[in-house]
Amino acid sequence: MRKLFLIAVLVITSGRFMSQISKNSLKEIDSISQKRWDSVALNLDSLANPKLENFEIHFRDTIVIRNQLVIPDLSERIPITPYNIMKLATAKRWFYFGQNNFVFNQSSFSNWNSGGNNNIGIIGKVNYNLSYKNGKHFLDNTLQLGYGFVASQGEQSRKTEDYINLMTNYGYDIGKNYYLSTGFQFLSQFSPGYNFSATPNPTFADRISRFMSPGYLNAGLGISYNPNENFQVIFRPINGKFTFVADPYLQKEGKYGLEKDGQSIRAELGALMNILYRINIYKDINFVNRVNFFSSYANQPQNVDVSYNGTLNFRFNKFISTVVSVDLLYDHDQIEKLQIKQTLGIGFSYNVGYENSEKNKKLIKPFITN
Repeated sequence: MRKLFLIAVLVITSGRFMSQISKNSLKEIDSISQKRWDSVALNLDSLANPKLENFEIHFRDTIVIRNQLVIPDLSERIPITPYNIMKLATAKRWFYFGQNNFVFNQSSFSNWNSGGNNNIGIIGKVNYNLSYKNGKHFLDNTLQLGYGFVASQGEQSRKTEDYINLMTNYGYDIGKNYYLSTGFQFLSQFSPGYNFSATPNPTFADRISRFMSPGYLNAGLGISYNPNENFQVIFRPINGKFTFVADPYLQKEGKYGLEKDGQSIRAELGALMNILYRINIYKDINFVNRVNFFSSYANQPQNVDVSYNGTLNFRFNKFISTVVSVDLLYDHDQIEKLQIKQTLGIGFSYNVGYENSEKNKKLIKPFITN
């Protein structure tokens, strides 16, 4: 009997002990399961106070460049030499800018005692530059176009501006702001020109010039010096100068330096020097000087051809500007007199390829990096 009692006590004690172990094991299992659930479950309370992340928005056709040279805004002067491009640390970089000018003049009279003639005048000019830099190499391309006319009541319209100027210059940096240089320049015009003093109402047969009559091409090899953004000298001891007269009507001896009737191309070999210098008079006023010298080795080298352009630029605001320019030309082979042209224009001006500000972000478009 006593044995049965002891056995019963042992069974009951063991049952309670095993039950306690089972409960502790279940709690531990539940704790592990709860931790796993909490690690992956969605925190619904966090939706009451959501945290919004700021995403940077890139506008279409816009390249955002950080930690690089900041280009001046539209109120600053436009670069005229590749100096700043060559000083950039980036291995490859394209840079472009464009300047567009439009001038409109109009006058009308009705019963005006002092007299006058109704007229309208328009002048349009563009100046675009595309430059490329790769290590010590650079390529500088410039396109300048201009055309203008004035139409007066009772008179034939007359052009007041007409030019095509395309320049390309390749350089290799040899140190201390000197570059081996080669390139070309092409000059011509769009439409026929007339001498209105001799023929007040000319016809096409009275033309004295037209597209590619004349046309000029300078191509050569030499060296350039560009110590800052406002000064550049290009010297080419080997330079070919070609004069084209494509219109048979204008292919006459002595005209544009032609040596005989029917000649369409005149070629000269000589030395060329080009000097470019800009004077910054004030923040929005500058004076740009360009002068070319050419001397032919074979034909009277003492008679140096000189071409000068001086342009005074006033910028009143982002869109309104004034341009005063004067051109001087002396070419002994064409006419033994100084040729002079002067223009003044006040009108609309718009530049592209510069830094724009949009929604407090600096968006720089003129650079394309590889």
